[in-house]
Amino acid sequence: MASLKDVAKLAGVSLMTVSRAIHNPEQLSPKTYQIVKQAIEQLNYVPNISAQKIRGTQAATHTIGVLSLDTATTPFSVEILLAIEQTVRQFGWHSFIINTFENELEQAVGTLLSHRPSGIIFTTSGLKKIAIPPALRRYPIVLANCLTDDIQTACYVPNDFQGQFDAAQLLLEKGYRSPLCLYLPSNAIAAQARQQGFEQAWRAKMGQNSPLPKPFFMSPFSQNFGEVLPILQKMCRKRPLEFDVVVCGNDRIALLTYQFLLGQGIHIPDEVAVLGFDNMVGVADWFLPPLTTVQLPHYEMGQQAALHLIEARTDNNVHYLDCPLVERASC
Repeated sequence: MASLKDVAKLAGVSLMTVSRAIHNPEQLSPKTYQIVKQAIEQLNYVPNISAQKIRGTQAATHTIGVLSLDTATTPFSVEILLAIEQTVRQFGWHSFIINTFENELEQAVGTLLSHRPSGIIFTTSGLKKIAIPPALRRYPIVLANCLTDDIQTACYVPNDFQGQFDAAQLLLEKGYRSPLCLYLPSNAIAAQARQQGFEQAWRAKMGQNSPLPKPFFMSPFSQNFGEVLPILQKMCRKRPLEFDVVVCGNDRIALLTYQFLLGQGIHIPDEVAVLGFDNMVGVADWFLPPLTTVQLPHYEMGQQAALHLIEARTDNNVHYLDCPLVERASC
């Protein structure tokens, strides 16, 4: 790989002249600039950003490091990273992403800090509470799709309560009164908020003393969404059906629900409606009939986290971003 010295030698100029051609071309005569530019192109020279940071040049003050805990390797929340990248470019900043896993976090932190970022965004693939590595705590840091008890810092997370509340209101307005609620594991932050949102909407419509629908939760920490199938099997043995809508903890549970109900000859939504949550990227539009669901604000979380650092916001609050209802044909 060509170095700055190689460019200077080919162009027949000093290292300072090459540096000016890259960072302050207006300081050079048009002729000198063209000579250096041709040498750069001929050698395919790429400026060493890390070296610039070490020297304390302007680029070092405009870089956001993103510590991605599974976010880059799972399709459901990758829009967080897309939003960060597009936002920093819009403002002329730089960003780089270090994707990692729980057992490699310490090494990833070292790699991230070696790039000397001016600010850090910590993201996770699903809403969870995280521990902030001590080495990161002295840097400006903001969280996207996660929370922490370790330090006071800004967090941008989904408003799961509002999303499920709005979805439940829609079901009740349409006349559904016998929901089968298949939630995520009860220890999940999102599951707790979504249950509360549904139940508050139910009481607001049906009355404070109205019996709440019985919730079914997956096993703690489980990712086996097939756990919902025995519940569906049991409930579908009774005819006529005792439920008129299945409220699913996420779109993957909704997908299994579709397969099971349609396999039993149960028509959606004529006999049973289905409600999802997530508006899963690349999948939600492929349900037949199209799935009514709730949009997780992945893009907005990444965008606001980046703007928090770019605009030098000073608050350390938890910001709950709206989860819009996406009404389609399954209800």
